Amino acid sequence: MRHLLILILLLFGCSPAPGTGPEVVTLWHAYRGAERDAIDGIVADFNASHALQIEALAVPSKAYRSRLMSAIPRGNGPDLFINAHEVVGEWSNSHLLQPALFPTDAGPDAFSAASIDALRFGDRLWGVPLAVKSAALYYNKAVAPQPPTTMEQLLEYADGGLVLAYENGEFYHHGSLLHGFGGHPLTDDGRPALATPEAAASMAYARKLAADGAVPGECDGAMVATLFNQGEVPFVFNGPWFLGEIKEGIDFGVATLPSVDGRPLRPFLTVEALYRAANSEASDAAVQAVAEALAGEAGAVRRATQGRQALAHKAARQHPDVAGDPILAAFSAQADDAVPMPNRPEMGVLWEPANRALRSVLRGAMSPDEALLRAQREAESFLRPPPEPANPTPFLALLGFLSLVGAGSLVQRSRGQNVVARVRGNLDAYAYLAPAFLGMVTVVFIPFVVGACVSLFAHKDGDFTFVGLSNFWRILTSDGYGVTDPMSFWFTLVVTVAWTMVNVVLHASLGLGLALLLRDPWMKLKGFYRVLLIVPWAVPNYITALIWRGMFNEQFGAINGVLGVFGVEPIAWFSRFATSFAANVATNTWLGFPFMMVVTLGALSAIPRDLEEAAAVDGAGAWTRFRHITLPLLKPALMPAIILGSVWTFNMFNIIYLVSAGEPDGGTEILISEAYKWAFTRQAQYGYASAYAVLVFGILVLYTALTKRVTGGDVA
Repeated sequence: MRHLLILILLLFGCSPAPGTGPEVVTLWHAYRGAERDAIDGIVADFNASHALQIEALAVPSKAYRSRLMSAIPRGNGPDLFINAHEVVGEWSNSHLLQPALFPTDAGPDAFSAASIDALRFGDRLWGVPLAVKSAALYYNKAVAPQPPTTMEQLLEYADGGLVLAYENGEFYHHGSLLHGFGGHPLTDDGRPALATPEAAASMAYARKLAADGAVPGECDGAMVATLFNQGEVPFVFNGPWFLGEIKEGIDFGVATLPSVDGRPLRPFLTVEALYRAANSEASDAAVQAVAEALAGEAGAVRRATQGRQALAHKAARQHPDVAGDPILAAFSAQADDAVPMPNRPEMGVLWEPANRALRSVLRGAMSPDEALLRAQREAESFLRPPPEPANPTPFLALLGFLSLVGAGSLVQRSRGQNVVARVRGNLDAYAYLAPAFLGMVTVVFIPFVVGACVSLFAHKDGDFTFVGLSNFWRILTSDGYGVTDPMSFWFTLVVTVAWTMVNVVLHASLGLGLALLLRDPWMKLKGFYRVLLIVPWAVPNYITALIWRGMFNEQFGAINGVLGVFGVEPIAWFSRFATSFAANVATNTWLGFPFMMVVTLGALSAIPRDLEEAAAVDGAGAWTRFRHITLPLLKPALMPAIILGSVWTFNMFNIIYLVSAGEPDGGTEILISEAYKWAFTRQAQYGYASAYAVLVFGILVLYTALTKRVTGGDVA
């Protein structure tokens, strides 16, 4: 009825008076499946019984964080949102949050101490705890009716083969070993604490597990699920999200993690909480009412029983329907003996160097001490202070001067020409071009100008400070790194150029060779082969990249399986630069040759066969005909395709990110993947990343200009 009244008022040009309708509180979350159903059910029941209304929006998890960070400062975000606690330090410093408002009948004492500690930054609490999540021990009851309580007991089930699976190359999952050996990722004042004896001992133990064959040497999330579901391993370290990946029919249990040498393994704890956005205009009473519905005892019980969440609410844990669930009880017990993920902003820069160090140790490339010392230096370099502020006046003066020069040039060029008459005479043409022009301005020119401007600023805690050309100076001088260090711009540039050249040569040669084969009249089923060879290009490249990544797995990959037939030992493809680079090239070659083949086939169809037949009659061999007739006639079509392929390959982010992930030790990163990491994994250094992007653009413009000059202007 309320919606009908609003519609009638709008139809008659009226609108309801402000403040006359019920208050609406917008809530964002990224839950899916049963967790989303539980939230939706709580919201529906609340809206049915209250004048206050909750408007819930489920945002895709991949875009969730970025949408919050962009929407909240502009006033387009939610009033309340649910998120993991590790953003508390960064987002409170960036003024994206308001201090938490707890329900009137459920203050901080109603929740577990660990969950409250996780949400405290400075002298304030910034969220109301909802759920706690951490890794625990999954065990196959057909093999182990009772869970082992020590690693020694667990390893007794190995019998010379695999016994345990976890994502051992990810520092997050290594956290249980790190804490078990007494290590911590950060000091009390927020500095990296990677190069410690405790951390080295934990990595040495992880290496021993892999070297002894008890744990796979390379293990990602998909492999963990596959090994457990196929009965290859009886034990898994994983979180509650793993429940949805277990195959139906497997009799499994969940228990707390075992101890090692008398010390319990303590995983990282993640607390999901309800936050109040900084620009929210919702009343305190409304916020508290929503918090009571979601975080209070009744809402918590529903989230546990329907959404399968381990709870932060202490009283709700004792509810018979929750306490009687052995899986929830196990996760709750593990949460009480877990270490809250540090919520300081500095924690965000540790993941990349710590992951690199861990993988280097696992593959035996470095000792734990060497790898952690390098990781410590990298993390500290990421945390270096931004450049000093610069005076923008000279830059503004230069911009004004260039604008005047540009305006004067336009006036000079239009002198003596009736510009108005020319415009009027071509209005139809301009009308046809307008949509494309507006699209280019919106999608290309404006983002480029904004990005170029951002490169002159330094970003910290949500604020931008003008620093002039300091970002470019730091990049080009490899400030803080040696020129041969993988973090250096020049090292990465050499790798990028080599990557582009090798790929383009392979794309062009394979595409040209296959096109010539498919052109020959003796070839049967040419249509079928053409369709088949275009398939790699038609499949989305990120899917192809993930498939090839699995094929290059050391223990279970198809490529090593084929090599094993010929007696070749398994190759750790991502442990050395040459093999990792080759894996990237093989994947991208598979993706790129069909484009060159299609372009060449089209160009070949336009070449008269009479020319080649006449040359053959005159005694010219196949190579002579190709060199002096076919190739010159292909050049006008092939050269633009090669330039376009070069630009694509130069910026082929997906392959590097998904196949090698820059391994080993960042050696196979290219410029565009480095720019991404500076923006999103190294304390959001957007200005530095934008400077990288501007340099990439400049390199490609120079390459195109040089190519045009070398080809005599044949390529536009």
